[in-house]
Amino acid sequence: MRTAVIGLGNFGSTLATSLARGGETVIVSRPHLAQARELATRLGGSVEALPIEQAIAKADVVVLAIWFNVMTEFVTKNRSALIGKIVVDPSNPIAPNGKGGFDKIIPADKSSGEIVAGLLPPGAELVKAFCSMGADSLSSGANRKPERAVLFYATDFPEAGRVASRLITATGFDPMSAGGIDKSIRIEAFGDLNQFTLGKLVSVKEAEALV
Repeated sequence: MRTAVIGLGNFGSTLATSLARGGETVIVSRPHLAQARELATRLGGSVEALPIEQAIAKADVVVLAIWFNVMTEFVTKNRSALIGKIVVDPSNPIAPNGKGGFDKIIPADKSSGEIVAGLLPPGAELVKAFCSMGADSLSSGANRKPERAVLFYATDFPEAGRVASRLITATGFDPMSAGGIDKSIRIEAFGDLNQFTLGKLVSVKEAEALV
């Protein structure tokens, strides 16, 4: 299975690194390919840097590690290329508020997962994952002992759920389903299963009680 991580900001780079260290075959990509090549060289192994169009075409799984406010344009531009792919959306619908924090940029009762699901073409399977914690925790919280921390995911597609579980496990966390994509609001920023709402990472036992 080949997983393309599109977007190599702080979060995308951290996720690509975690997946590669977990033994996954990773393709990294961004508009300016030089940074992707540098990351691929640094990680070595089965990590490859490709232009975005080629990365999507070669991958089985496409992780859209891009800001939500550019997601609509990206998905629209690449809509036909995403047919037949499992698409992982780790975005949070937030933006800096100028006061040192972040505000939600869509209505409070809406989730970015549901919005992205509506943009994707038939034949693409969406899973909302890797949005319930920050990049720092994705790195520092991996392989926690004695109990691994949980990363939640949400999807309407069983195969996408299995893939999400595999990728989450590879990054050093225990996967747990929050339900269908209509439950993605719970794991996104300001949701009740998000790390920053909970104030901590949770174990499987704690997560089961919450779900």
